[in-house]
Amino acid sequence: MRENGAVTSATRQSEPPAFATPPRLIATDLDGTLLRDDKSVSPRTVAVLAAAEEAGIEVFFVTGRPARWMDVVSDHVHGHGLAICGNGAAVVDLHGRPGAHRFVKVRDLARENALDAVRLLREAAPGTVYAIEQTYGFHQEPAYPKLHLEIPDHLLAAEEILAADGPSAGEPVLKILAYHPDLDPDAFLTLARLAVGDRATVTRSSPSALLEISGPGVSKASTLALECAERGISREEVVAFGDMPNDVEMLTWAGRSYAMGNAHPAAVAAASGRTVANNEDGVAVVIEQLLAARA
Repeated sequence: MRENGAVTSATRQSEPPAFATPPRLIATDLDGTLLRDDKSVSPRTVAVLAAAEEAGIEVFFVTGRPARWMDVVSDHVHGHGLAICGNGAAVVDLHGRPGAHRFVKVRDLARENALDAVRLLREAAPGTVYAIEQTYGFHQEPAYPKLHLEIPDHLLAAEEILAADGPSAGEPVLKILAYHPDLDPDAFLTLARLAVGDRATVTRSSPSALLEISGPGVSKASTLALECAERGISREEVVAFGDMPNDVEMLTWAGRSYAMGNAHPAAVAAASGRTVANNEDGVAVVIEQLLAARA
């Protein structure tokens, strides 16, 4: 864990952040971080993202969202147009229309591992219900609550969905969503990680007891590291922003990282600095200072 710096004030600006190595890439989470609580991108944030790209700093949206939910920021991508979705399970080209985005990279969850995770978590936390995210498909169990405001492709038990001859059997599984109606969210996360072990990566980004289960070693950080390596960008040249446990690895990996003023304690502990809350444009505050320091 890192020693955190002072919180950046939205009204009383601190000195521009000092970087031993000039940043070349900004990696930002969306919900609770770049997006305001109403899921909008403020005009201030839109302007500063464009200014960063104009200054030669690449911007990557790095989110737990599936590709089909990226329309909220698809008008604000510049240059490469890529985003990391599903907590690192996919790299998506957002230049295509919503629902038909091109998958540049897929790091799927093997069905054998997925079935193991479902079984082990059912045993460890009776009452857990599941949904399955694929590249283009979404399936859920009948008892899974209406959390996502969309109609699933199939209503079946997770074991049937994940079977070798199940629906969309030829389509990669990006992640499993596991919901428990009664457990504390952090307690559920700890329990699930112990139960599943190294068969999958378990994290969470929701305020409810909703877990996200991806392939072994798949995280926002590991996929971001791959994208940076392809561009010859070192971790020291990356600035990251996040607010929830699914951001912890990315906040730890990046050379400089900021937890939002509204962040979960795990994100605060992982980041090297803090900024103000998402509703106060905390990402924009830091990027403005970063650009001022470059100037």
